Amino acid sequence: MTFAAPGSPAEIEEGDVFMPRFDQDGLITCIAVDAGDGRLLMVAHMNAQSLARTLETGEAWYWSRSRRQLWRKGATSGQIQRLVEMRTDCDQDALVITVAVGGDGGCCHTGRRSCFYRTVSLDPQTRQARLAPAGE
Repeated sequence: MTFAAPGSPAEIEEGDVFMPRFDQDGLITCIAVDAGDGRLLMVAHMNAQSLARTLETGEAWYWSRSRRQLWRKGATSGQIQRLVEMRTDCDQDALVITVAVGGDGGCCHTGRRSCFYRTVSLDPQTRQARLAPAGE
């Protein structure tokens, strides 16, 4: 599968052709949301190959920046993400996918349901940012 090259701003913003705009590293940011309750699960990146595989297979594939390789979400953990819907933003440089998650547990490699399991707040006395459990 190949994707159309980005066109004019009008074509990108109002057209009906998918023209994903990959960054200088060939990646596009992808946010995964649970289809059951709308909870934010994770943020990852896709390259053209993982994006094509996701569309072709109906399962989420990502590009691992740290391992520099393609990975199928849940291949080892069992938490396979089945694609329910994919959306792109107005600039076609970010994606949101709604997924149904298989298996037990969560989407985070720490074993949590979501990768967003901590809140960030500012300590007024020290002016330092602190982390606290989000209370899943």
